[in-house]
Amino acid sequence: MKRLWTPAWIARHVALVVLVTGFLGLGWWQISRAADGNTLSWGYAVEWPIFAGFVVFVWWREVRHTLRDPGAAPGRTTVPDGVAPAGAATAPSTTPAVRRPVRVARVPAAPADGADDADLAAYNRYLTWLNANPGARPGDYPG
Repeated sequence: MKRLWTPAWIARHVALVVLVTGFLGLGWWQISRAADGNTLSWGYAVEWPIFAGFVVFVWWREVRHTLRDPGAAPGRTTVPDGVAPAGAATAPSTTPAVRRPVRVARVPAAPADGADDADLAAYNRYLTWLNANPGARPGDYPG
């Protein structure tokens, strides 16, 4: 339950209250306009509470996801299967290990007609560099 009282979650709780209150207030305002004869406001009077319900739905889904996620517990480390955590014999690590997806580099097949295209080769070198440097921006490419 402590996971729901971090500064980020407190901001989410406050955002929930502000948005739901605002959306329901706007719905009430549209009902008063519709009662004065503005027929278009009937649609908006229905729409604003739906928005409020959607905010509650997303908030509830995120709460459930946070409470069910065993990796979100503070102080818990995640290590890939079959790998011993660093320093396991000495002291437990407080920094969680990061799991990265396995990237498989595929070598493109030669063109069917046997032609060698310099632009294609340069582009493939660029893609290989991007694959080898996850998180790099295209502007970081040295070539």
